Amino acid sequence: MGNVSIVFFDIDGTLVSFKTHRIPKSTLDAVAALRSRGIKVYIATGRPVPFIDNLGELEYDGMVTVTGAHCFTRSEKVIYHHPVPVEDVERVVAYLESGQEPYPVIFVCEEEMFVTEVNTDVEEIARLLDIRMPQIRPASYARGKNVLQLISFFKADREDEMMSRLMPGCVSMRWHPLFTDVISRGVSKSVGIDRVLAYEGIPLAEAMAVGDGGNDVAMVEHVPYGVAMGNACNALKAVAAYVTDSVDNDGVAKALRHFGLIK
Repeated sequence: MGNVSIVFFDIDGTLVSFKTHRIPKSTLDAVAALRSRGIKVYIATGRPVPFIDNLGELEYDGMVTVTGAHCFTRSEKVIYHHPVPVEDVERVVAYLESGQEPYPVIFVCEEEMFVTEVNTDVEEIARLLDIRMPQIRPASYARGKNVLQLISFFKADREDEMMSRLMPGCVSMRWHPLFTDVISRGVSKSVGIDRVLAYEGIPLAEAMAVGDGGNDVAMVEHVPYGVAMGNACNALKAVAAYVTDSVDNDGVAKALRHFGLIK
């Protein structure tokens, strides 16, 4: 067993239970034990900063947010920042303004976020993630903004067409049937991890990542110690070095014990 000096944790379905919307006590204790041993803890999530309000008293050293597009330390020093191409934002805005088969979009900007419309799909996701609905604004409000992510509420059968037609400079990170997280091409959680490792001066050989969803595949297969939760999707379990128990059954603590990182 090599040394692990840093662990990256996804939020939803990994640290935070979809059932309780809270971090289990066993996970809080396990992460605290990690940090007491001098092991760095970074959050690695698809969520943008305004949606990260469910970590409670969890202590951490920094974050990889928006699926790798915006990374920073606990003291908010920016490590990496990669917005969506302006041309792609303009194409989406023009399409939504045209009124032809529009779909709701949550525009995640550097300083704020807004949604173009609210339908039952958007309401369902807000309930699932236990998040407050952003303000409703016209798509044109995105013009001139630094857009990090387009949370796009179209289903998989429209995805290829919408991505190639409107957002060729971006990639889709779908982890739910109702929507996909769209970020700039060349960005992923693994890219964010590499930027954090370079900043912290830690080699990739000493990195662990823990996740459960499709947008965690890149980071879990990228690090030598890749862990899939018991509730993870099959694609993630297939690339993980280890599959632990579910988030509600002390999966994080069991994984860290398996690798000898905590007692």
